[in-house]
Parts: sequence; C-alpha cells; structure tokens
Amino acid sequence: MKRIAILGSTGSIGVSALSVAAAHPDRIEVVGLAAGANATRLAEQVERHRPQVVSTAAGAVLAAVLAALPAPVRAGLEHAASGAEGLLAAATHPAVDLVLFATTGTTALDAVFAAIEAGKTIALANKEILVMAGGLVMAAARRRGVAVLPVDSEHNAIHQCLLGRPAAEVRRLILTASGGPFRSWSTERLAGVRPADALAHPTWRMGRKITVDSATLMNKGLEVVEARWLFDTPADRIDVVVHPQSVVHSLVELCDGSVIAQLGVTDMRLPIQYAFSWPDRWDSGLPPLDLAACGRLEFGSPDLDRFPCLGLAYRALRGGPALPVALNAANEVAVEAFLDGRLAFTAISRVIAGALDDAEESGPPDPMTLADVRAAHARATRYSRRRTGELQSKR
Repeated sequence: MKRIAILGSTGSIGVSALSVAAAHPDRIEVVGLAAGANATRLAEQVERHRPQVVSTAAGAVLAAVLAALPAPVRAGLEHAASGAEGLLAAATHPAVDLVLFATTGTTALDAVFAAIEAGKTIALANKEILVMAGGLVMAAARRRGVAVLPVDSEHNAIHQCLLGRPAAEVRRLILTASGGPFRSWSTERLAGVRPADALAHPTWRMGRKITVDSATLMNKGLEVVEARWLFDTPADRIDVVVHPQSVVHSLVELCDGSVIAQLGVTDMRLPIQYAFSWPDRWDSGLPPLDLAACGRLEFGSPDLDRFPCLGLAYRALRGGPALPVALNAANEVAVEAFLDGRLAFTAISRVIAGALDDAEESGPPDPMTLADVRAAHARATRYSRRRTGELQSKR
C-alpha cells in the first residue's frame, strides 16, 4: 500500500493523481490533501478520499471546506491547517510514504525540504522547485537517500529510458516539445498573439501559466534546467526536438548511437501512476497506444529566433545557479502581465533577457541556501515588474 499526500490536489495534475488513486484503492491510500483556493473541489475530494490531513492556502478557504463537509467526515480529519503550516503538515505526516508536489510557483519550497528530511519519496510535477533550487534539492535528497521521481511526461520518459543504465553509457538526453499553438506562425504574426490564442494548446490541457509557457517554449526551457538536476547532466548534453504529435515523450541517446524512446498516450495519469507504482508497474486501465492510428510522427529543430525563451533558459543554466532563479522569477512576472493584457506576447522574452542581464551585472552570490534563492528571486521580481511597466507604457 502506497500512502500519499498530494500538494496541489485541485489542479489538473492533482485531479489526475486522485483519479489514479481511485483506480487502485487496494494499492494507494490518500493521507494528505493540500490545495489553494478551490474550496468546493477540495471539499468534494476530502469527502471521497477521506484523508487524515487537509490544507489550504488561506484560513478562510479552510473554513469553507470544513463547513461543506458532513460532520462524520470532518470528525475523521486528524489535522486541518492553512498556509505554510498546512503544507508542512501534509508533506511530513508520519503515515505518508510519497508526496506529490503539484503546486505552482515556489510556495511548496520549504515543504519539499521538510519532506526530504522526513524521508519521504518525492514525486515532482512542479517545475519551479528544481529551476529555483535544483542543486540544493538534489543534494538534500542524496544526503537522506530519498528518491526524486519526475512526473512531467518528458522527464518521466527519460527516467524510464535511463532505468538501470550507468552514466557512462549515456551520451545525450532529448526532450520533446509539442511546439505549442504557434509553431508555424511568423515573427510578425506572433506580435499580435492574444491570451486566448496562447491558451488554446493543441495537445495538452493544463493550467493557464504552463500553457503560455508551452506557447513561448519557456516550458521546455524550464524542463532543460530540471533535467540538468534530475539526471545530473550538463546543458550541452540536453537537447530539444519539436514533436507536434506528443506521442514520443522523450528519448535518450546512448554512447553507441542507439536511441531509446518512451512512447505513450497523451494522458498525465500514465506518468503519475509510474511515480506512484515505482519501482513496480501496474495496469493503468488506459487505452493502449495505437501506432497505426497515430500515423506519421514528425520531428524538427526548435526555432530560437521566433521562440527565444528556450535559448534564454540554456543561457541561464550555463550562467550559474543565480541565473535560473532570475529566469523563473522574470517569466512568472511577464506571463502574468501577458495574461492580464498588459504585455505583448513577444515582450515576454525581453523581460526575461533583461532580468538575466541584471542578475549578471549585479553579481549576486550563487545561491547556496534557501535565503540566497529567495533574495535572488526577489531582486529579479522587482526588476521584471519595473521592466514590464516600461514595456507596457510603450505599447
């Protein structure tokens, strides 16, 4: 029996994870659920899965969840809390074996380290955690002998392809990218992209921020940074190919030139279940991949001129630990401004490039502690808000 906690249970990954749990009631027990502001959905999840711990972002949301629960369900809760306390309670509960981090942003950073110190297996669906503090997280996991299992379909695929292979056999990691909705658009046409256009992803159904990241290829850039830490592989051995069909989830090239690929249906329940069942495999109940129905599978090189965010991620990764922190902070600010209609789509990369310049010019110390990480993030956030305002005034 795997006893799990899900941080970010009401988002798309959290909902899929609970679907996997429901499909395997004899193998998975839900011990903790943590969510943001969706009180209605969280109350429904608590009533169905009966966790011991429940957490929300704010006290008012927690009160609404508790009020919506039938008295017997409410009485069965061992602990209910909000904010950082709630995340820590869910992530470190003694009964929990595995914690799925499906939150957005950096709100769960402290909870990741607490879960590692508590000896929990970590399943990561949150890009920002490794982009911001990958070296610190993986060092802590090695020190405690804790497994960090990727849930993103691309890294999950690489994990499967690498399983049991010595590092000396691996020449290159190859992440696939759908290319987003604008892969065939001209530079001139990209200048007029509206939020509604960017949110219409051709393959995956995801949250708003990650969908925009996919459209700019920053999502793939963040995944390159993640891969560096997850698989202890330098930037010059991590490549990206555009694969619109999203059937091949990623590949590994071996030293003899052989390439191992992982293929599967485009359903996040598959990598989530892999993380939950690892090192075993369970029947997923999902339809098998029909290669004949897939037809032609296409691959191409990403266009870094039209989609400069991917190149900026490589620049950040090669520039030292402080630059990925600035990359992530600037991207968060710029995407929020774009979704609010305050920034042009093509200006997102300009904000990020400026934040990297600022981080290099300021010469901050490489982040060695969480306090260093937060200081670098705060500086980049301030710069990016100021730069966004300047670009907005010129529109």
